[in-house]
Amino acid sequence: MTATPPSAPSATDTAARPAPPAPEAQGRPAGGPALGTGLVLGGLLAQEFGAATAASLFPRAGALGIVALRLTVSAVLLLAVCRPRVRGHRRADWTVIVAFGVALAGMNTLFYQAIARIPLGTAVTLEVLGPLVLSVVTARRATSWLWAALALGGVALLGRGGLDSLDGAGVGFALGAAALWAAYILLSARTGARFPKADGLALAMAVGAVLSLPAGLADAGGRLLHPLTLGLGAAVAVLSSALPYTLEMLALRRLAPATFAVLMSLAPAVAALAGYLVLNQSLTGIDLVAITLVVTASAGAVRASSR
Repeated sequence: MTATPPSAPSATDTAARPAPPAPEAQGRPAGGPALGTGLVLGGLLAQEFGAATAASLFPRAGALGIVALRLTVSAVLLLAVCRPRVRGHRRADWTVIVAFGVALAGMNTLFYQAIARIPLGTAVTLEVLGPLVLSVVTARRATSWLWAALALGGVALLGRGGLDSLDGAGVGFALGAAALWAAYILLSARTGARFPKADGLALAMAVGAVLSLPAGLADAGGRLLHPLTLGLGAAVAVLSSALPYTLEMLALRRLAPATFAVLMSLAPAVAALAGYLVLNQSLTGIDLVAITLVVTASAGAVRASSR
């Protein structure tokens, strides 16, 4: 991205950009935008193939059970590896952590409810509207709204006979996950600015696990403790949560939230591939065109926001 002359931040700037890092977190991370881009792409591959694996486990423990298992295992792994410092943080820091944990739990719960009802590629195409809207708003350019219109055209094409034909509840869950994905991007950036390494992510994941566990136990009960379910759930946790969220938080130390948001627009294409390879979910030619329109619109929006 090109350098911008110093100026007084607008209200939109303040809302869309991460808070200034704490003194111990200051300093430009090594690798810069190029490494940040690679981290995002690696996280995407892990996350979408992990989501496809999770969907294959729904008959064993249900969507809520797999969400709880995924977040709990991820939290245990991250807490063991990071060993985050609990004392010495301000109330504002803990407020960010709790909000981040709520976003994590809500985003994952809604998304898993969506992919239990509609194809993975379709669900992610709808979900990516959250990051796209974030990019359009932060760009504050008229051309960005043209890209947004193109994305909406892709979504309309995806639902040709009406989005409710895909399953109204599944579409609603995916759109709810989209809103929480945008919140996740902003809160992840703020968490990375306030906490060193992945400490903030580990704490937020623990909050998300605590919030999701009661519903998961009520839905799945003892099925969660089956050895095969536990083993596959652990693999899902690493692929879908621990690995991609860590990579994304590290990427957000090197990329602006708007840039990150549009790189994530490649998610529908990766999800469609994962759904085809893992779940045998085929898409029609029109579906592929619709996904391409959304990805193209997102790429155009990031160019507008970069300029």
